[in-house]
Amino acid sequence: MQIIRPIRQSDFAALKQISIEAGHGFTSLPQCDDQLTAKIQHAETAVSDALQANKDGSYLFVLEDSETQTILGTTGIEACVGHDSPLYHYRISQNRIGSKLLGVNRTVNTLSVCNDYHGASEICTLFLRKAYRNGSAGRLLSKIRFLFMAQHPERFSSTVIAEMRGVSDEHGQSPFWQWLQEHFFDIDFATAVHLVGTGEKHFIAELMPAYPIYLSLLSKEAQAVVSQPHNSTVPALRLLQQEGFQHKGYVDLFDAGPTVEAQLHDIASVKNSTLTKVKVTAVQGKESIMLCNTSVEHFRGAISDQVKFDENSQTLFVSPDVANQLLLGSQDEVRFMVM
Repeated sequence: MQIIRPIRQSDFAALKQISIEAGHGFTSLPQCDDQLTAKIQHAETAVSDALQANKDGSYLFVLEDSETQTILGTTGIEACVGHDSPLYHYRISQNRIGSKLLGVNRTVNTLSVCNDYHGASEICTLFLRKAYRNGSAGRLLSKIRFLFMAQHPERFSSTVIAEMRGVSDEHGQSPFWQWLQEHFFDIDFATAVHLVGTGEKHFIAELMPAYPIYLSLLSKEAQAVVSQPHNSTVPALRLLQQEGFQHKGYVDLFDAGPTVEAQLHDIASVKNSTLTKVKVTAVQGKESIMLCNTSVEHFRGAISDQVKFDENSQTLFVSPDVANQLLLGSQDEVRFMVM
């Protein structure tokens, strides 16, 4: 059975391997032992904090095969971004220019550096290893975060964002960054991504163009990738769009990948999830159901057809095996949604 649970220090080797497999541009998992260790420590602190009154938790979960203990992927939530360190984006704006004398009217797009998502929650660090991309694992990694947030809304902002990885080639070269590098920077894309991944962002404020950039002045190659996701990110973006996330004109500073957003209470999986009581009994349902316990420190989530919701009693019947895997007992509360 595939189980979502909070990451722990014993998962370091698996997380490091995932960071290698994720490759260039995956800034939330830098290939740096110290940074990965710190990331796990922050995640352990977040789930051990009973209140998280300041909403600054950094949550990271892993998807584990309960039989083999193999880690298949990761998924995460940053409860509050842009607070301790600015979260920079380019904002795409439309500007009208014209001349009555010449009878010319045009709309031109510009890119302006901003920190508009100050205090938002961010879903991030979703990566499913290639060998396990069949079946429902990707949907579980994406949607389980929303069940966790629905159960613990006090820990998160009302605005939720997701930064989608932008276009880069097999060598990790970004057409958008190549244009920026030529005109404003003297470091390659991999170096820039590494610096951001390790928290070194000062160079952004120091070297990024202070004034809006006309999109039409970019190279054709750079223009073509603005707001476009990396091929490997397209499935994740589609899932978020189904949840109600929208692109409102914000793109990444380095690869111009789109940032999408939604209000927490409007996210489909939040609205469609139900909190109810559990009864542990032998059961075989007719449909797949995603469910999770209500714990933070001992959070567990999964997709199973060995569960069934009874509307009359408002009870979710859960098989003993599933209940054991998710640390559930009869009369415990559970949050679930039909897939």
